[in-house]
Amino acid sequence: MSMLEIIAVAVSFFGIWLTAKRQMLCWPVNLLACALYFRIFLNVRLYADMVLQLLFGVAIIYGWHRWVRGKDEAGEVLMIPLPLVRATTHLAAGAVGAFAIGYCMHRFTDAALPWIDAALSSFSLVAQYWTARRHAASWLLWIAVDIIYVGMFAFKDLWLTAILYAAMILLALLGYRRWLAATERLGQS
Repeated sequence: MSMLEIIAVAVSFFGIWLTAKRQMLCWPVNLLACALYFRIFLNVRLYADMVLQLLFGVAIIYGWHRWVRGKDEAGEVLMIPLPLVRATTHLAAGAVGAFAIGYCMHRFTDAALPWIDAALSSFSLVAQYWTARRHAASWLLWIAVDIIYVGMFAFKDLWLTAILYAAMILLALLGYRRWLAATERLGQS
């Protein structure tokens, strides 16, 4: 456990907590967390997760823009339901991405866990896209991904990060409950 990992965990936890509360400050905080984890993943040769941090940076800027434009008159971020057909299409794209990234990481790098790292990275992008689009279902995908991330980070001896991802499962449960309530409260279910 390094000082960099300790700082990244604290920043990430704070950013996700802000996201669950639908606070606009979540976007710059999460952007900082991406930068910190880019360096950590480079150090432990989890290259797909390293590249994922760059893609998250782009997705964060996109999400920030979407949230600014997706507020009601009171300034509250509005939630949008995710149609089943769209969810299925996005998950299929995540599976294709997982295979493509996994193949490249396995074939062309010395990645430590190319296939699982690729799958988690690909489905994390889907979850991040859903978060940016303000879909409560994003939290369900985050829960599934984070459960597997806990095991991967423990395997790589990133114990503090594994604990963070375990806590993120709890934050995702909180986020899902809050976002679902907001969706129902606004009559958008």
